[in-house]
Amino acid sequence: MSDNFTIVVHGGAGTILKEDMTPELEKAYQEGLQEALNASYAVLEKGGTAVNAVKAAIVVLEDNVLFNAGRGSVFTKKGLQEMDAAIMDGSDLSAGAVAAVRNVRNPIELATEVMRNSNHVFLSGKGANDFAIKQGIKLEPDEYFFSQFRYDQWKAIRDSDNYSLDHTNHQLEELMRDKKFGTVGAVACDIHGNIAGATSTGGMTNKKYGRIGDSPLIGSGTYANNKTCAISCTGHGEMFIRTVASYDVSCLMEYKGYSLQEAMEIVVHDKLMKLQGEGGMIGVDAKGNAAMVFNSAGMYRGVKNSTGRNEVLIYK
Repeated sequence: MSDNFTIVVHGGAGTILKEDMTPELEKAYQEGLQEALNASYAVLEKGGTAVNAVKAAIVVLEDNVLFNAGRGSVFTKKGLQEMDAAIMDGSDLSAGAVAAVRNVRNPIELATEVMRNSNHVFLSGKGANDFAIKQGIKLEPDEYFFSQFRYDQWKAIRDSDNYSLDHTNHQLEELMRDKKFGTVGAVACDIHGNIAGATSTGGMTNKKYGRIGDSPLIGSGTYANNKTCAISCTGHGEMFIRTVASYDVSCLMEYKGYSLQEAMEIVVHDKLMKLQGEGGMIGVDAKGNAAMVFNSAGMYRGVKNSTGRNEVLIYK
């Protein structure tokens, strides 16, 4: 047991530029991240588990309309919200994930139920929703997930085949000035030296065919193993899937002996960049070390630990 505990959160990465941000919006994002850090820190301070700590952080971010997860989720091609989430416990490699769920207020709560009570790791679509009802997970009507800002974003591109990460269409670039991968994530190390990671997202604006990104995929967008690290990613999900990004960090630490920071930098600045994979990740190891690495213009991020560090950052 140690007194050393840490929580790191992210609220997405992408083209986040100071000139595009009003002081009010900047403050609102900072406060949202700080609230998530505080909720999680309160769990850790009382000796709570890393799993409960990351879940607490994600619930706060899912409930905040500014972030593309839970309540603030983006619109799909059909004008609905389809949400993904995953959580993983580094102490025993147990994990739970859900994809394409609808009307679930906090998808991370459902992913946690999958991990603890389903004998499975990954549930999707209607089956995941049925399980949510069985487990008494809170549901909300479509109106709860509506935000004018996300709706306007979708309306601008819904008649095209574009989705909001299309780097080739300059007209779209103008429409999507805030080209962000608005996933939310958290990683934590508790006083017992156990670590956990969790990620939740509404996916891509205007996504079709039930597209699923890296967030709920164990080893791609989310991973945790006490021997190495806990990671939560945000970015262009397809590239994170193809590089098995979060597990790759763990492998570099386990087999090459790299530090958390070194391993994350290799994956984000070298391996992902080779595929034009834009985004970033946050991580902790079992000693409570934290890292936040990204190759985009910005990443909403924050870290708080028991040695007095507390910072919330947005830009490079």
